[in-house]
Amino acid sequence: MAQNKLVITVLKGILMGAADVVPGVSGGTIAFITGIYEELIKTIDKLDLGVLKSLGQHGFTATLKAYNLPFLIALLTGIAISILSLAKLITYLLATYPVHVWSFFFGLVLASVWYIGSQITKWNVAAIIMILVGTAVSYYITIAAPLGSPDSWWYIIFSGFVAIIAMILPGVSGAFLLLLLGSYETVLGSITGFVEALLAGNWNAALGYFATLVLFAVGCLLGLKMFSRVLTWLFTNYKNLTLALLTGFMLGSLNKLWPWKEVIETRANSRGEIVPFLEKSIAPSQVNGEPFLLWSISLMVIGFLLILMLEKYASKKQH
Repeated sequence: MAQNKLVITVLKGILMGAADVVPGVSGGTIAFITGIYEELIKTIDKLDLGVLKSLGQHGFTATLKAYNLPFLIALLTGIAISILSLAKLITYLLATYPVHVWSFFFGLVLASVWYIGSQITKWNVAAIIMILVGTAVSYYITIAAPLGSPDSWWYIIFSGFVAIIAMILPGVSGAFLLLLLGSYETVLGSITGFVEALLAGNWNAALGYFATLVLFAVGCLLGLKMFSRVLTWLFTNYKNLTLALLTGFMLGSLNKLWPWKEVIETRANSRGEIVPFLEKSIAPSQVNGEPFLLWSISLMVIGFLLILMLEKYASKKQH
């Protein structure tokens, strides 16, 4: 792969990474827009233990070329640069301006609901049932107590397993899925904490954060290999019903993103900080403090329009 193409691939990875950090914006959509989606899926699908066998038989250079690894490494480098750069900013914004940030995220996901729903070409009883099922399941997840603590090792692996779907499906956001599972701030905090610990020379803390990120990466790898072919098959054979289920899934999740919340139950995270565990949505008028209503509505509209523009551009690139 020529050097200039590698640089361009890194830049495309930076765009994908930025999308993956923000709930509602799909890294898969950015891959479509930048024209690398098909190459990415084919490269991932080809990866297996045969890489090790090829290294022994054919050597390093031949293996890199056979498995298109320069492309994948360049893309992952760009994604990593973007995520490491943006994680601290979003962590700060969530802590300082929570209502504003959740309002923006709400608008992003609301537009994603509209976009995915608009791709349903055949409206029938089966499609409506799938939307209702997806909505009910997703809404129940938002109000139920999490299956486990977002800090527990198996839950982090599970979160990575589910969130990696965003790499495969345009229109589905990995950060959104992490939000739904309650793991978004845990993963984001681990990225931020790892960088800060490294810069401060606090190796014990850095190792702890790194272990969390490794567990998440393991889940991503498992999910990538197991989901890629299943989802390809579903979209090939049952595209309409799959889109209907995804539409319902995202529709029900809007409760999780509602900006105005009342904390019902708290928990101590891995750093001993008291954080919300269970919350319920309330009306802006019920908020104990400033609801920032005008700001919230404006940010919802901006988020909504941003997704529509991205998806419209992605559609033009496909035709």
